[in-house]
Amino acid sequence: MRLVWLTLASYIFYAAWSWKFLPLMLASTSTDFIAGRLIAHSERQSTRRAALVVALTINLGLLAIFKYAGFFADSTDGLLALLGIGRPLPIAHLVLPLGISFYTFNSMSYTIDVYRGRIPPEQSLLRYCAFVALFPHLIAGPIVRYEQMAHQLARLRPRLTADMASRGLFFIACGCSKKLLIADSLAPDVNRLYAAHAHLGLTGAWLAALGYSLQLYFDFSGYSDIAVGLALLLGFDFPQNFNSPFKADNIADFWRRWHMSLSGWIRDYLYIPLGGSRGGAARSARNLAIVMLLGGLWHGAAATFVVWGAIHGTLLAGHAVLRARGWTPSSRALNRLATFVCVVAAFVIFRSSSLHSAGDVLGGMTGLRGVEPGSAVSALLDTRFALTIGALLVFVNVVPNTWQVQFNGSFRKGIAYGLLLATAILAIAGPSPFLYYQF
Repeated sequence: MRLVWLTLASYIFYAAWSWKFLPLMLASTSTDFIAGRLIAHSERQSTRRAALVVALTINLGLLAIFKYAGFFADSTDGLLALLGIGRPLPIAHLVLPLGISFYTFNSMSYTIDVYRGRIPPEQSLLRYCAFVALFPHLIAGPIVRYEQMAHQLARLRPRLTADMASRGLFFIACGCSKKLLIADSLAPDVNRLYAAHAHLGLTGAWLAALGYSLQLYFDFSGYSDIAVGLALLLGFDFPQNFNSPFKADNIADFWRRWHMSLSGWIRDYLYIPLGGSRGGAARSARNLAIVMLLGGLWHGAAATFVVWGAIHGTLLAGHAVLRARGWTPSSRALNRLATFVCVVAAFVIFRSSSLHSAGDVLGGMTGLRGVEPGSAVSALLDTRFALTIGALLVFVNVVPNTWQVQFNGSFRKGIAYGLLLATAILAIAGPSPFLYYQF
């Protein structure tokens, strides 16, 4: 009955945004559940492979129609116009279903793992529906594997313990504070600077780039903390999704720390099947470039995301070649600084509305427009914002992350984190969606 209640509540939660897209999630769920049963109970390899291919085609087809149809139609129109042939293709402007990238990847991983023999097929449709629809991770992750949840769904904890409750509230307090007190406070200045991208000099461009990188980190890691906290209150353990990514020693280390559930998914279901690092540094570099290009496209149907993915693929490929030849710098401080600068510069493209506006900000960062004159600085920049950026850069490099903090449930800490959570909630002044909702 707990699973029935939790599943129905999750469906109602999703339908509260738009009930019209609930059948889409149910279709994806049913497809993978049926495919998993067919794969497990069929003795013919051809049947097993056919079931996998059909399931992946349906899932990726739904994702392509709702997320990428307009993008590819626009790209084709641009190419035809450039060649001076053809007429514009009819484009259906579809609303992107909330969380479709996340629950599709959740569900697909189950079918692939059953096919590989890593997990047995789930016999209970109820447990599988609960896994896909579980509302803490439904909208923006983390991307949870079925093998991480199967035993928890089959053996529900009989009661909420004080330890799980205190840890759950601790994660929620940390996540709400990251989102409401830090990310949302950065948003107005970041938006204002990016809106004035054509007028940014060296100072403004760097503040815009650093501000958005920090905003995105605290916004999405805040969401992930809240998801973990909610899951704990319901009796479930979710995997870690962030591990101090701005402390990374190289670009490969960054992707082991940033959006860890997506990085792990890309590694296990794209990179390794392509050959991984087998076959030498050149083939490894090629595979890294391919999967990161697809990873960029996963984030959104826009040229900026494709270029962002291509840049990270190039960085990862270059690092793989340099590491294989022993040409990476020996200084850890230099490695961390170079990695951070590359990540921040790439996030400019990720954030920008077009490649042209990204070029304006990147041009300002390289000093092509010089330093803003005094009047421009006073008009565009905010001393408080600059000081906040400086303090947060120290924070992300020195302070342990949420998973590293040992919360022992003491009364004093409970009061402290309770006050922190109350302060965050009181800071809500209006709607402020999480940034990863758009993906």
